Amino acid sequence: MRIFNTLTGKKDELVKPEGGQIRLFVCGPTVYDYSHIGHARTYVVFDTFVRWLRHVNLPVFYLQNITNVDDRIIVRAKAENKNPIQLADFFYGAYLKDMKALGIESVDKYAPATDFMPDIVKQVKTLLKKDFAYEIRNDGIYFDVMKFPDYGKLSGRTAAQAEDSVSRIDESINKKSKADFVLWKFPKTAIPKTFLGRFKKFIITPDGEPAWRTELGWGRPGWHIEDTAISERYFGPQYDIHGGGIDIKFPHHEAEIAQQESASGKKPFVKIWMHAGHLTINGRKMSKSLGNFVTIRDALQKYSSDVLRWFFLSAHYRTPVDYSPESVEQIKTVYNRTMVFIEKLGRTAAIKAEKNNAPKLNTAELIRKASEEFGNAINDDFNTPLALASLLDFIGKFQERIWELAPTETIEIKKFLEKSFNILGIGFKSETIPQNVRKLAEERELCRGRKQFIQSDALREKIRVLGYEVDDTPEGPFVYKE
Repeated sequence: MRIFNTLTGKKDELVKPEGGQIRLFVCGPTVYDYSHIGHARTYVVFDTFVRWLRHVNLPVFYLQNITNVDDRIIVRAKAENKNPIQLADFFYGAYLKDMKALGIESVDKYAPATDFMPDIVKQVKTLLKKDFAYEIRNDGIYFDVMKFPDYGKLSGRTAAQAEDSVSRIDESINKKSKADFVLWKFPKTAIPKTFLGRFKKFIITPDGEPAWRTELGWGRPGWHIEDTAISERYFGPQYDIHGGGIDIKFPHHEAEIAQQESASGKKPFVKIWMHAGHLTINGRKMSKSLGNFVTIRDALQKYSSDVLRWFFLSAHYRTPVDYSPESVEQIKTVYNRTMVFIEKLGRTAAIKAEKNNAPKLNTAELIRKASEEFGNAINDDFNTPLALASLLDFIGKFQERIWELAPTETIEIKKFLEKSFNILGIGFKSETIPQNVRKLAEERELCRGRKQFIQSDALREKIRVLGYEVDDTPEGPFVYKE
């Protein structure tokens, strides 16, 4: 398998590590609100990626952090007069429910930042000791970007260019360079002495900010240091793959490289960097102020998780994707047609089970070729659009001849398709046709037998009004949901 590596700018071979397990870290969300479909796109991509690796017997440990202490959480908590940690806990729980609803099941460990304060403090102390960090009194501890000559090697941006991008909680007029970023933020106001005896580790300051009592003093971590502390805890100073959205390649991932390589002295921090492309809504950046902010739970009210996954995977993971009602409806139509085809396979296999029909096509060879095309597409920089196209092309070879197939052929085709779509996390649930719809279909079949075609057409229209369609097949009427 070859993956486009953002760090090298080319497709690099994914080699099974000596330990036998691929270590994957993906940046999780900042839990200050319900997760949106931009998150969904990224996490569906990496869930599917891991599903494929495991399918081809490449063991993976998939680690994802959760940013549950951050400026944006604090701002919202203050606006709603809530405890910021409790607010983050609520949205973290909502995020996990959204992931489950999307069929995302490949993550081995979700790691909330607040569970790793000792690891964060240890890494900050290491950077201080090695003179890659400095302290600003009554402000915080910052990483000195000028001490790391390789800063910008992932994004192609220099430390000077970094000045146009202010990362979270790192504004300070006293920084050595505008590109420097915060590792540890001290409280804005002094901790009251009355607090010191009552709280040993963690408090909410009078300003409404969380602060931890550590060897660095009271404070909270910067955004970037959380991820490297967590990944080092589980993977050590170097590992195999780091994933995330393209929007955080700079400055977040750039900062991660600078921190970890400075702390450990080992390069590269990560062998392969994978970045998922932007998601827009009707051609525009998603924004609450524009009224085009779509949460995962809102999207799931309109479309099934299977349709949404197909939609996200229908574009190459590195390319931008535009979410619009028209584009998702197109995918829904393709999904429904595929589901009908798979249901027909099951129907014809059941009908012909007692018959000794001889195979009419070289089905085994067609399945072998389709499986090879599917695998080749995925192995070439995780090309899911091409993989999906190969499955649809395979279906097209049987679409018109489905009722001619022998039971053994239909069973094997159905198994192959269900297995392939399952790798992508896409399933097909057979629809139970309501009794009234089945009765109308039976009446229509009687009318067709009596050549009462006007009445037959009227009954078909009644079936359509109820949201169902009927196909006339050599084995009788086949009813399905539109």
